[in-house]
Amino acid sequence: MKRFERLGRIRRMDPVADATEILRLTAAYEFPWDFTRSLELALYRTYAVPSIGRLLAETAELTDRSQKRYDDTALLLDAVVEHGFGSDQARTAIRRINQMHRSYDISNDDMRYVLCTFVVMPRRWIDAYGWRRLSQHEVVASAVHYRTLGRHLGIKDIPESYEEFESHLDAYEKAHFGWDEQARRVSDATLDLMTSWYPRPLAPVLRASTLALLDEPLLRAFRYEPPPAFARAVVRGAVRARGRAVRLLPPRRAPHFARQNWEIKSYPGGYRPADLGTRPVPGVRGCPVRHNGASSGAPDE
Repeated sequence: MKRFERLGRIRRMDPVADATEILRLTAAYEFPWDFTRSLELALYRTYAVPSIGRLLAETAELTDRSQKRYDDTALLLDAVVEHGFGSDQARTAIRRINQMHRSYDISNDDMRYVLCTFVVMPRRWIDAYGWRRLSQHEVVASAVHYRTLGRHLGIKDIPESYEEFESHLDAYEKAHFGWDEQARRVSDATLDLMTSWYPRPLAPVLRASTLALLDEPLLRAFRYEPPPAFARAVVRGAVRARGRAVRLLPPRRAPHFARQNWEIKSYPGGYRPADLGTRPVPGVRGCPVRHNGASSGAPDE
């Protein structure tokens, strides 16, 4: 197989009817490392919306059990991509996501914003750092896939196209990004988790490198000291260099899914999608007894 042969296959597919299959080819064959990094960034930046960051702090899932929360989120989302919406695995994963979300007062606006990050951040990351830019087929397919996921999660008024997803994300962040002490705790816990995957002496360098990849609005929201310009240039240049090196490698012949990521550490003996995630108890750690109805209408699957 030649380097761009799979892209040619993608371009012959229907980006609407074959949306999830195109996303699977893109995420598991063409850009597995980049998709992992970009979705980490997508979820991380949602903490800068105080209503989201505070809730995550109150549940303590990302401060007390960071690794398990990271693993469960990646595995549940990726089950849909790997197996498709019609599979038992995907239906179970969506049911678990809905069961968890229904336990909290999460507004439709926040849910829709999080969905937007899944569409927009991979495209922005890959276009900046990947071994090639995403094709229009891949961009459309991603928007269609996540529109479908959003409907399964009961989200209302979902953007219709990638351009609408991007416009909504930018407007929501401009209106809602802001300082919150509890959200900063979640951010710090997440950075600590990411540095924990490597030898301890590297932690300060890895933390600084991660901050160098963040944009100015995100740094301001968390009140992090902006990294020096030269540090940003070095870190971002190194990630771009990685992409150029990958371009010279033979194309991947076997898929690489999130469950194969070495950063996933909570289930060395395997797992079942039905066992993933949390089962919040009303009245405990941010789980309300009653709901305001904003997102409680989400279907099971």
